Parts: sequence; C-alpha cells; structure tokens
Amino acid sequence: MLYRILTILCITLLLATGCKSKKRVAETRKKPRTERVVVERKTTEKITPTLEDTPKTEIIVPKKDASYAEIVSAYIASYSTIAMEEMLQYGIPASITLAQGILESGAGRGELTSKANNHFGIKCHKEWTGDRVYHDDDELQECFRKYKDPKYSFRDHSLFLTQRSRYQDLFKLRKDDYKGWAKGLRKAGYATDPKYPEKLISIIERYDLTKYDNEVLGNKANFLNPDDSKIGTYSVQKGDTLYSIARRFNITVDTLKEYNGLISDTISIGQVLYLHPVKNH
Repeated sequence: MLYRILTILCITLLLATGCKSKKRVAETRKKPRTERVVVERKTTEKITPTLEDTPKTEIIVPKKDASYAEIVSAYIASYSTIAMEEMLQYGIPASITLAQGILESGAGRGELTSKANNHFGIKCHKEWTGDRVYHDDDELQECFRKYKDPKYSFRDHSLFLTQRSRYQDLFKLRKDDYKGWAKGLRKAGYATDPKYPEKLISIIERYDLTKYDNEVLGNKANFLNPDDSKIGTYSVQKGDTLYSIARRFNITVDTLKEYNGLISDTISIGQVLYLHPVKNH
C-alpha cells in the first residue's frame, strides 16, 4: 500500500515539473513588444512660388492661313496670363511685356523663339548655365538662352529688368504709364532702334494691351494719390505668401513690401500687413 502511494506521488511530481518547464519555454519564445518611433519631419514653406510649380504653358497655334492680326491675337491669348503674373510679382506692366514679346519674337514666329522658346532675345551672358543655341544677331553665331518652356523666358525678362541698375528708374513710373515705360526702355539702352518706343506704343494701343494692366491693378489703382482715410490691412493666414496676398489685392509684391517696410519675403502667421501707404510709416 505504501509503495503504491509513493508511486502515485512520484508520477504527480513529474507531471507538475513537466508543465512548468513547457510554460517557461513557451514564455521565452514570446517576442518582446517594441514601440514604433515616429519622426516628425518639419517642412519649410515656400515664400514665393517657383515656375516649376506652375503648369506647362498652353500655346494657341493660329491656323496656317491666319492674318497677322489673328497671329498676334493667338500670341496674346497664349501669354497674357504669364505677363500679368510677372506684373504682379515684379511690377513690369503686362502691356509692356506683351508688346516687347510680340515685337521681338515676331508674335512667336521668329527663328529664335521657335527653336529656343526665347521671346526676348536674351543672350547667354556669363551667369547662364542652362541650355543654349547659336544664332546670328549683331554678330555671327551669338549665344542665346534656350528654355524648355516659354514661361522661363518671360521670367528671365522680368529678372533682366529688375536686377540691372540702369533700369531702376523705370520702376519709379506708374504701373499704368505704358508710354513712359516704352520711352524709358529706349533711354536705358534696352534697344538701339530710335523708333523702339513708338513701335511698342503702337502695338499696345492697336491690340488694347492696357486692359491687362487694368486687370492686375483692379482698374482702381492710384499710386500717386491714395485715399489715406481708407487704409486696408490684412492678417497673414497659414499658407499665405507675399505673392499670393499681392495677387489677391491687385498690387505688386514690391509695392506690398514698400508699404510695410519689408526687406525680405519672410512673413509670419498673424502678421498684419498694410495694403495702402501709411503716413509716417
């Protein structure tokens, strides 16, 4: 009897020990829980839009037997929006930009424009690192800039005028003074043709290009005699840029910066910007 009891106890102990070992093995096989670390990436908001952000230019091609007036109309339809965008950002009248483009590119039919999207005959210069073509001009086989899209040619035209000191007096003129701009370009040495101003003025008046200036200026702009009793302000919101604000209120970026004493394009959320000149500011 005693022997039987001892046998039962031994079997019970063996079973208990086996269960505990299996449990320990099972526990050791469990994978430890790990935490996922999420790194928050800070993004830098663009202050001004780049041309890479804008869609490819849609060029309206006139029919083969189109008259010159129809060819010019197609040119204006293709590039008027770009000219107005450049006016908003750089302060050059859209009428002047369009008239120069029509005159210098042969309304888009010129050889240099056709093979290089170069509408203003801008040469390579030392700082140019992009594509290039060689074209007879004042000298044989001169180097000219080549663009993948016409919009880059219009941008270089704006930069050409704004970044050279000899054209700075132009930006003291009213934005709707197309005659002053046409004469000022010739005076600053943009063209050697003594009739260059008259040609630009004739194109502007014949094709009513001042309507694009008026559209940008809101047809109510008066930069010489602003109404100081109605000073508008705007509080900067998330996602705003100087460019987007200027476009919304029909003024140029330079003018907006001047009104607010800004020396850079940096603005912050909640910042209050003046939309008109302020006395003693």
